[in-house]
Amino acid sequence: MKEIKPVSDINAVVRMPGSKSITHRALIAASLAKGKSLLKSFLRCEDTLYTLKALRDMGIRIYAEGDNALVSGRGGDFADSGKIKKIFLGNSGTSYRLLLSVAALGKNEYVFTGSPRMQERPVRDLVSALNRLGADISYVKQSGHPPLYVRASGIKGGKVEIAGNISSQYISSLLLIGPYTGEGIEIGVEGSLVSRPYIDLTIDVMRSFGVEVIHDDYQHFIIPPEKRYKRRDFTIEGDVSSASYFWGAAAVTGGIITTENIRPLTTVQGDIAFLNVLEKMGCSVTRSEDSVTVAGGRLRGVKTDMGSMPDMVPTLAAIALFAEGKTVIRNVHHLRYKESDRIKDLAGELRRIGAQVEELEDGLIIHGGHKLSGADIDTHNDHRLAMSLAVAGINVPGIRVMDERCVDKSFPSFWEMWDGMKA
Repeated sequence: MKEIKPVSDINAVVRMPGSKSITHRALIAASLAKGKSLLKSFLRCEDTLYTLKALRDMGIRIYAEGDNALVSGRGGDFADSGKIKKIFLGNSGTSYRLLLSVAALGKNEYVFTGSPRMQERPVRDLVSALNRLGADISYVKQSGHPPLYVRASGIKGGKVEIAGNISSQYISSLLLIGPYTGEGIEIGVEGSLVSRPYIDLTIDVMRSFGVEVIHDDYQHFIIPPEKRYKRRDFTIEGDVSSASYFWGAAAVTGGIITTENIRPLTTVQGDIAFLNVLEKMGCSVTRSEDSVTVAGGRLRGVKTDMGSMPDMVPTLAAIALFAEGKTVIRNVHHLRYKESDRIKDLAGELRRIGAQVEELEDGLIIHGGHKLSGADIDTHNDHRLAMSLAVAGINVPGIRVMDERCVDKSFPSFWEMWDGMKA
């Protein structure tokens, strides 16, 4: 259990580790390329290590030391081990969804499984799309959910339609393996597309490894079959999602925090738009080539659509507790299918410390300015709940976070950096 110590007069500089989302995608692109790629500022966390181990189990040689990873890509050629391999991915939804398509490219049989929570998370639309493209994937237990049985023998490719309102990772998964299908892939998106910036992130990594994605306003994507990823040295930029908690600390204390290794002027990480929300709430933000400085001010509530940056919702909710008026967060229904039901569980934990919170089907309403008190916080094994409640705890005595090591999922050094910031 981690007790959060309140602090004031923060004036700190922290250097952010590599992006989790980019690390996943770079590992996959480098594994599919032919030859050796060096990934610099590789993020070592629970989720990325699940991706790394799974790729090794599929026959890719990866040597990781410190914050570098050397990947010996096989050019999309997967050896047949002659036996069924179990791929366990914990509760890493990103690993599960992105790697399912990669596994289907191979020449093996796999059982894709994960934690009990993973087995509650939906995968039907991705499985259906892959099977229509020529994969052979079936459900082991409950239809529509993991675990899955994959009889891999390559993917023919072709045209497929997929809903855009459940998870952008389904589309990213198909895009990443498109160049290695027999006929290439054409993806039509049905309805609105959630978390579009994560598609941009996928496209940007693919471009860095030599493959351009053709798309028509994110409603139609084309990946021709003749293109292949090229080996390269690739530096992974800092994680904007991780930086948000430190920006939140500045916001709620009126302090000043500079996060280094963040590229606000060039990044395609969608969560960088959270800085605009902070400015609307009353913070001052300074953006430079390789850093962001946030200075807290008199906070006011906002009404905002967070559909393009859902991972920022817990951080925003924690900041909103100290803002004048109410903060309305909408268009994040897909948060109910994350590591926890991130709408219901976040609302419950905020109420535990005395917050007035209304739960909506697709979001939250937080009424700021209410008296708050300490409590033991249940993280629901959700790293983002743990880190966002640290933002509240920096202003409210007596908040203790249970199962604090759940942050290892994305940010193993979080508590060390958090405590160092307050020194």
